[in-house]
Amino acid sequence: MLSNYIKIAWKVLLRHPFYTFITLFGISLTLTVLMLITSFLDHLIGAHYPETKRDRALYVERIVMSDSSQQSMMSNSMSFKFLTEYAKTLKTAERVTIFSYFNGSNAYVGSQKIKLNITFSDADFWRVSDFKFIEGKPFNEQNIANGDYVAVITDDFKKHYFANSDAPVVGKNVEIENINYKVIGVVKGSPITRPFTHADIYFPYTAPKSNYQNSGMVGNFIAMILAKDASDLKAVQSEFQSNIKKIPLPGKQGGFKYSVLEVRSDPYLENFITTILNGGPGLKNILYGVIGFIVLMLMGLPAINLVNLNVGRILERASEIGVRKAFGAPVKTLMWQFIVENIFITFIGGIIALILTFTLIQIINTSGWIAYADLTINLKVFSISIIVCLIFGLLSGVLPALRMSKLSIIEALKA
Repeated sequence: MLSNYIKIAWKVLLRHPFYTFITLFGISLTLTVLMLITSFLDHLIGAHYPETKRDRALYVERIVMSDSSQQSMMSNSMSFKFLTEYAKTLKTAERVTIFSYFNGSNAYVGSQKIKLNITFSDADFWRVSDFKFIEGKPFNEQNIANGDYVAVITDDFKKHYFANSDAPVVGKNVEIENINYKVIGVVKGSPITRPFTHADIYFPYTAPKSNYQNSGMVGNFIAMILAKDASDLKAVQSEFQSNIKKIPLPGKQGGFKYSVLEVRSDPYLENFITTILNGGPGLKNILYGVIGFIVLMLMGLPAINLVNLNVGRILERASEIGVRKAFGAPVKTLMWQFIVENIFITFIGGIIALILTFTLIQIINTSGWIAYADLTINLKVFSISIIVCLIFGLLSGVLPALRMSKLSIIEALKA
């Protein structure tokens, strides 16, 4: 029976090419937009290179201090000393890395200026992240203890800085702001959409201008805590908060008197929402609601248009419906026939959308609009797309099918 429904649907598609084109255009365009959005969100918040362990990582990005009246607040990243004392000492964590936000710097090749993003980090940075080393190796504890002027650079910086970018550069020097550093490794870079690991050059935290010697609580460092397993995240968060509670209150920092102190350790998505959107309680649900509303609008509006097209297309087949009813076809059978037909048409549009999405993703990845972009249609994105196709087919097929199936035999034959 199902194969017959599909055969009928195929014949209907061929009967009116213009209506078929309009229908498939609406479906494929909508699904392409949805798949691109899904792919970008997966690229933004999913566990991808070089942050492949996000599912068991916590991010400590900001210290917030408030006065007793909650009228004044100071928020900043933390000092290396603070994170060493309260994050590095965690016993429930597998590993903790401390590193700086990337910040701007310059290098020169002759008279040409190269704008750079640089990061200062400890040796554990390379163990918590999963960078691919094209040449050499990362700096280690010995390099840091020795105060070595060493650097790990990205393949993109190598290409712009060295005349012969195909030759190995490990052991060569790069001059950054009048200081020479020896290159000990070259990595495939991280996209700027992953701000915790993005940079052009990575230095040990003991390198000049890192300001790791700050003795106060605030500074320009953040931390990434890696749990042994995703199930251990709550235990790690609990231990970290126990450490923070050891800080005596009230206190004074840089002339600011505070009575309330908050340092969060959150998974990436929660940290992203809280930091980027300056979120408060309930923001996560609000954001999900907004995303859900946008998706509903993207699906609902085209579905309404397709309902109208489908009603017109189905009513053209009123005589066929009347004949089938006259021979005893039940309402349920007729409804399922048209729903299956609509889902079949939607899946054809879904296949077209997959081809379009794949093509557009390749264009985005190779265009250089987002450096090191690695958008993909992975299994998760593909599964969501299939589910969307099914929902879309049902949304635009149920109402016309219900209206059609309730036509009386006389009305159908007259039409």
